[in-house]
Amino acid sequence: MPEPAEHPAYPVGLRLSGRHVVVVGGGQVAQRRLPALVAAGARVTLVSPSATPSVEAMAAAGEITWVRRRYEDGDLDGAWYVLVAVSDPRAAARISEAAEAARVWCVRSDDAEAATAWTPATGRSEGVTVAVLTGRDPRRSAAVRDAIVEGLRDGTLAAPHRRDKAPSVALVGGGPGDPDLITVRGRRLLAEADVVIADRLGPRDLLDELPPHVEVIDAAKIPYGRFMAQEAINNALIEHAKAGKTVVRLKGGDPYVFGRGMEEAQALAEAGIPCTVVPGISSSISVPSAAGIPVTHRGVAHEFTVVSGHVAPEDPRSLVDWASLAKLTGTLVILMGVDKIGAIAEALVAHGKAPGTRVALVQEGTTTAQRRVDATLATVAEVVRAEEVRPPAVIVVGDVVGVGVPPLA
Repeated sequence: MPEPAEHPAYPVGLRLSGRHVVVVGGGQVAQRRLPALVAAGARVTLVSPSATPSVEAMAAAGEITWVRRRYEDGDLDGAWYVLVAVSDPRAAARISEAAEAARVWCVRSDDAEAATAWTPATGRSEGVTVAVLTGRDPRRSAAVRDAIVEGLRDGTLAAPHRRDKAPSVALVGGGPGDPDLITVRGRRLLAEADVVIADRLGPRDLLDELPPHVEVIDAAKIPYGRFMAQEAINNALIEHAKAGKTVVRLKGGDPYVFGRGMEEAQALAEAGIPCTVVPGISSSISVPSAAGIPVTHRGVAHEFTVVSGHVAPEDPRSLVDWASLAKLTGTLVILMGVDKIGAIAEALVAHGKAPGTRVALVQEGTTTAQRRVDATLATVAEVVRAEEVRPPAVIVVGDVVGVGVPPLA
């Protein structure tokens, strides 16, 4: 029989891998519980005349065995754990009585007091499983679970690894500038860092949240000596990692979108240091969105192309095929091109782009200093000078600039 209500439940973690589990009932409760049982490696038998489409798909995929009928005596033979998820209380009582007789722990979705086991509110973060029981208040259990898991994921709840760790570096994409737009994993890794080597365009507000012991290094101020700037940054990453520090390389946007992240990853690999790459939200998409510009829109643009504008079109070092870009009908997004926009606009027009093609420049997108300046290819160079547009700014060229906004005078 279940324990008296005044006695608390005894928490335990069941290792169900390869063990037989029976679930009776194929409705919404089973649909929520089955994935975790499958993930735990249990051999799950579902006994139910019907099932939700999601549960049926699990059976079709071979993740569970589905016996398509009502419960019968003997269905619990060999089971280690039983979940009763039927709406008929008499049927549920019959199944739980059979489980009691067989000394099999039984969870009942219809009557927690009649069950011999309770399912905690669970969550997972980086190898940690959080399980919360608050007796007869499942909503409170879920709320406590969510608070703990969110804290572990975003780093506000400190739970550092205590075992010795091998040297490692994380290349973290910080997003376009708003500190809330960094990924959950990126924020957690920042909270665990001993050393943070940050770019100027990274989300600066996040650095203020770091504990006092964290060494923050401005990548722009690393002494170069006989090294090129990027080589000096690579060496700093390697040196701090080999010193036993947990190192985060915080970049703006995404590490692999004009961020030279691969160069750093290659240098670390050559030094034998493991590297984790955490993708970030690229400014090429997020900044136009923040300014009300969709890079694609039905009936307007079915494609968008992202290019770097840090090298002018006539420069022999340029790898961009501006002639081909001028012929495309979709959206063109230019990063790092503010000081070259005049030459870029001239090249696009020279290769066939209409001079009246709309252009928007979004300076310091997603931050409190964000502003948008509109122009055309014919006027953009003059507008940039008159409006004193400064980097960082994302430039959008194409008809999407006019979606939802009035046309230029």
